[in-house]
Amino acid sequence: MAKILLVDDEEAITAELRPFLERGGFAVATARDGSEGLRMIQSFQPDLVVLDVIMPGLNGREVCRRLRAMGNWTPVIMLTQVGTSSERALSLEEGADDYLNKPFDPFELIARIKSVLRRARSGRRSLASARRLVFGSLTLDRTSRRAFLSGRELPLTSKSLALLEYLMLHHGEVIPRERLLDEIWGWDYPVATRAVDVRVAELRKTLGDNAEHPRYVETIVNEGYRFVGSVEADA
Repeated sequence: MAKILLVDDEEAITAELRPFLERGGFAVATARDGSEGLRMIQSFQPDLVVLDVIMPGLNGREVCRRLRAMGNWTPVIMLTQVGTSSERALSLEEGADDYLNKPFDPFELIARIKSVLRRARSGRRSLASARRLVFGSLTLDRTSRRAFLSGRELPLTSKSLALLEYLMLHHGEVIPRERLLDEIWGWDYPVATRAVDVRVAELRKTLGDNAEHPRYVETIVNEGYRFVGSVEADA
């Protein structure tokens, strides 16, 4: 049974989520602030931490920074208050493995927990903190915002590159179009889910991928898209 540590200063949230996660098959402990959370990570040794960003004293980002500075790569899902791209980017830069905007559906939290646990590599740096993502001859350099296939730079638009990055970070997971639209474009951006399909088609063309026999991006009918390869972190 996977152990989950829920760190949030809002008692109403922990009181609701704890029994829900326990019914989902997890052993759950809670902490009321960042300092208590850090102590409990040492004593409880969770398999994953659900960490609120905005808390008195040590906020969630500082907790995550301290964990990573200690070489502790326990998976972290951040609960963010603002659904902007900058807020999400900051969460990942601090070493979080995923993030979820408040308010959220508890079932979505369980889905994210299971997905992150499937991708977790015990005691090793998370993909979210890696400078380069690699699958076979495909490399995505997140610092320079460039992608290469067999050493050749791919002419990707910024949206297609962001889409490729998100799919690689969540490899093996089926990502609904609506979630991709929210994460890459933002809901305040006036586009429909068709925009996701257009960018996936562009991405496939550039990668030389075949939708019928995909090596990179697979279409899951009526559900979304999935990066089919096993992605590794390189530095």
